[in-house]
Parts: sequence; structure tokens; C-alpha cells
Amino acid sequence: MTSSAAAGGSSVHPFRIDIPQRDLDDLHDRLDRVRWPDELPGVGWAYGVPSGYLRELVRYWRHEYDWRAAEARLNEWPQFTTEIDGARVHFAHIRSPEPDATPLVITHGWPGSIVEFLDVVGPLTDPAAHGGDPADAFHVVVPSIPGFAFSGPTTDTGWEARRIADAWPELMTRLGYERFGAQGGDWGSAISRELGRVHPDRVVGVHLNLLPGAQASHEPTEEELAALSPAERERTLLSWRKWDRWFLDGTGYFHLQSTRPQTLSYALTDSPVGQLAWIVEKFQEWTDSEELPEEAVDRDLMLTNVMLYWLTGTAGSSARIYYERGHAAGDRVAAPREPSTAPTAVASFPGDPQIPLRHKAERTENIVRWTELDRGGHFAAMEEPDLLVDDVRAFFRQLREKG
Repeated sequence: MTSSAAAGGSSVHPFRIDIPQRDLDDLHDRLDRVRWPDELPGVGWAYGVPSGYLRELVRYWRHEYDWRAAEARLNEWPQFTTEIDGARVHFAHIRSPEPDATPLVITHGWPGSIVEFLDVVGPLTDPAAHGGDPADAFHVVVPSIPGFAFSGPTTDTGWEARRIADAWPELMTRLGYERFGAQGGDWGSAISRELGRVHPDRVVGVHLNLLPGAQASHEPTEEELAALSPAERERTLLSWRKWDRWFLDGTGYFHLQSTRPQTLSYALTDSPVGQLAWIVEKFQEWTDSEELPEEAVDRDLMLTNVMLYWLTGTAGSSARIYYERGHAAGDRVAAPREPSTAPTAVASFPGDPQIPLRHKAERTENIVRWTELDRGGHFAAMEEPDLLVDDVRAFFRQLREKG
């Protein structure tokens, strides 16, 4: 840790994941005593996660999944905790072997965690060891959002995207980084965008694989479509179809977590199968898969992600970010009060339910790079790590070359 990390009473403490065996035994006991609900025949995923699929996944979780192996893999990252604005912040800090690497803070979303980035940190920090150019190296900081996993639970209200975006510069200061880049998807995109908008003096560039508010959130009129190029017109119609389908049939989680996260937390904190179903449904709906989430995301990684919610008991505190967003004055996440001046890149993955539109994005962001990928979905770092890494490298290389 650099000398500035311990200056001014801003202490940073080493952290290692070490889950007591009794917690794993308790999980196994609960999985052995699942009380299964009934199910309508022949409805597939339409009413939610099918019983047959979930029963098999629970069997695998109970008898084949190896938490200790996952724990050891996570502990390969140097991890720490610190207190910022009254909240415990857990983070991994992986320095590159390249001394001139660009500092980069990467932020996850819901229902994700730091597990999302297990396959991208190596190529980002040490590109030479992964067939890349050493000039594209990053010192990577991977925080858990306040309220999530080892950064939870939070103990006061108000932890929405803007407040988190104000906490990250303090975190980077404690690590000795004055200027840095930001990357994120889902809530990480909202936080990273706010970070660049509010702290442009600290942020060299913002890379997003989701852009809240840039979708076609209403059916476009003929006049709106006529003003667009043929390609953008087609993309606008696609964005609208996806948004309409998601808003009408895929936002139950959003409304519940935005209004009654505490009530929900009793069910998810008491039932590991409930917690599993609540999360795995989104991996099925938001990934670029034909039917099953494992077609897009490694099953063990998905379960490790669920384990971080279960073992830390943070189903409720992680859901509060939706409540705070919904009750924040001016809804700063979806509609920033002022445009961002930070150089911004958007990488759009086609399997995501929210497809951004460049002509809308340019109203609020300083777009300098726009990439439309041919595969991948909402969990880009887990689904297509190579594509995400390539685009992050290319964006920050573009900024370096521009000077």
C-alpha cells in the first residue's frame, strides 16, 4: 500500500475471505430441507424459474459446487476494506507489473458482484501475459458497492449512484491514484457515468457496457424515425421492442426492490433457494443465451456470485440501491442534471434487454467511442470477457494517443 493510503487517518485494512465452516454447514442443511412450491405444467420460464431446472441446480449446488475452490480463487486478489462516508467499503486492488499502467476502477451491478470480473482482471492488469500490448495495462481496483457482499450491510440511507460516485475518488486517493479511468455495467454504469460527470478533473475516461436512459423508452414516431439514418432507425425500433418487452414483463424485481426491499429481504435471507431463484432468473433473462443461463455464463461462477449474497446476508441491503434511486430527488441515475464532459465509450452487447441509442446518448454524454458487438449480453465481463477487455483497451489507448 502506498504511503498516502494510510495518511490522514484514512486507514486501509487487509482483508481475506474466510467463511466459517458452520455457515457452509447451515447452507447445506437448508438445501437438504427445501420446501418446494407447486408449478403449472408446460409454462417454461414464463411464470418464473421452472422447478425442474432449479431442482437440478440446487442438487449441483449442494453436492458438486466447491465454495472453498471459489474462495481460494477470489483470495488470489489482494483485498482490503476501508471506511468512506460512514460505510465499510471492501475492494480488491490488483496492481499491474507495468509501472506506467493506467489506474482503473471497475464497478459491478445487481445482481452481480466482484465475481463478474474474475476473467477480465488478469488480461487488464498484465496484457503481455495474455497476448496483448504492455502499453494497455491497468492497475485495477474492484470495489463492492456499499450494501453488497463484504461492503454490506449499509447502516444509513441515501446510498445511491451519486453518493457512491463521490466515494470512489476518495478510495482512489487512498490508493495513491490522482487520475484514473472508470468502467461499469448495470449499476456500475450509472455509478461510473456519475463519477465522470461530477469528477471530470479526476477521471480520464469512462467505459460503459450499459447506459441508463439512452434506450427507446417510448414507441418512436414517424417524425423521430425520419430524422435518423437507416441503421439508427432500425436500431431504434429494436431498442423499443426490447424495452417494451422488458418493461411490461421483466421489471417485477425492480418495482419490489424500489418500494419494499425490507419485506423482500426476509424471504431471500432465510431461503438460499429463494435467493438463488431471485438471481438466476436475471441471468437467464439478461444473458445472450437460447434458454439456460449456463449457455452464456459458467455455472460455478454464477453460483459463486449467489454465494456472496447468501453468505453475507446482503439480499436486502443490496436491494436498497433501487429504493434510494427511486426516492432520490430528480432521479439522478436515469436523467443527469448536466451533461458529462468526461470522454465516454459505450460497448453495446446485443443480448442486453436495454439497447442504447447513440443519438440519445450524445445528449448527456461526451461520446468518443461507440461499439456495437455481435454477441454477449448484460453480464458482459462474464459472458464475453475477451470482447470487453479488447474494447476497454482500445478506448483508453485512443485517449492516450490523443494526448
